[in-house]
Amino acid sequence: MLTQPSTRVLEPSDLAAALAVLDRDPVANAFVISRVQVAGLDPWRLGGEMWGWYENGALESLCYAGANLVPLCATPRAVRAFADRARRAGRRCSSIVGPAETTATLWQLLEPAWGPAREVRPHQPLMVTDRLPGDVVPDPYVRRVRKDEMDTIMPACVAMFTEEVGVSPLAGDGGLLYQARVAELVGSGRAFARIDPDGKVVFKAEIGAATPRACQIQGVWVAPEYRGRGHAAPGMAAVLRYALADVAPLVSLYVNDYNTAARATYRRVGFQETGAFMSVLF
Repeated sequence: MLTQPSTRVLEPSDLAAALAVLDRDPVANAFVISRVQVAGLDPWRLGGEMWGWYENGALESLCYAGANLVPLCATPRAVRAFADRARRAGRRCSSIVGPAETTATLWQLLEPAWGPAREVRPHQPLMVTDRLPGDVVPDPYVRRVRKDEMDTIMPACVAMFTEEVGVSPLAGDGGLLYQARVAELVGSGRAFARIDPDGKVVFKAEIGAATPRACQIQGVWVAPEYRGRGHAAPGMAAVLRYALADVAPLVSLYVNDYNTAARATYRRVGFQETGAFMSVLF
C-alpha cells in the first residue's frame, strides 16, 4: 500500500476504487465513467491511461490521459502531480477538458511546456435537468437515426464538429475514428435527428456519455438554413424525452458561454446551470 502522497497508472485491479472516486460526481464525470464501465482500466481498451493520486494510502483523485486529458475529482496537490506527470510524458492529447477551476490550474502549470493552445474556452456552463419541460412540445419528427442512414447523418455530424471545434474531424486519419464513433452512437440507439422527406437533416443531437445515473447530450446542431425557425427547443425536448425514458434519470450537457442562443434554448427546456467546464484545444 502507498503511504506517501504519490501518483501512478492504475491497473485493472484498481477498478472498484476508481469507480468509487468517479461516483462522487456522476454528472461531471459521466464521460469517463461511461468509458470505464465498458472498458475497465486496461489502457488498450480504455484508449488511454488512468492516473491515480493517493494520499494516506487511499485513492483520492484521478486523471484520464487519452485523446483528452481530464482531471477528475482532483485536489490541488493531485493537480500539481498530474501536471508534473503530463509534462514529463509530453503532450499526446488534443484537448484538456474538465471542471473549470481544476482545469484552469492544470493548464496554468502545463502552458509553459505545452502552450500555446489553439483556443482556450475558460467557462462552459454545465447544465442539468431531471424532467421534461412543461411548456415545450417535443418535436414528433425527431427520432432515432437508423443504421442505414449513416450516409445521411455523417455530413451533419462533420458540419457540427467543424463549427464547434474549429477543425474538421476528417483530418489526420481521414475521419475513420470519428465515423466509427458516430456509427457506435447510431448502433446503440443514441443518435437522434429530424430528417426531412428529401433526406435533409434539420436537427440532430446525440446522447454521448451514458451511465445508469447520468447521461450527457452532445452534438446539438440545427442546419444553418433552418435556424431561427423554432426547431431547436422542440428537438431538444424530444431528445430529452428519450434520454429520461431510456437512459438515465439525470441529463446534462455543457455549452460555450458565448453561445447565448443555445443557453437560452437549454434553459427553455428545463436545463439549469450547476457548474462549469473548461476546454483547452490544441
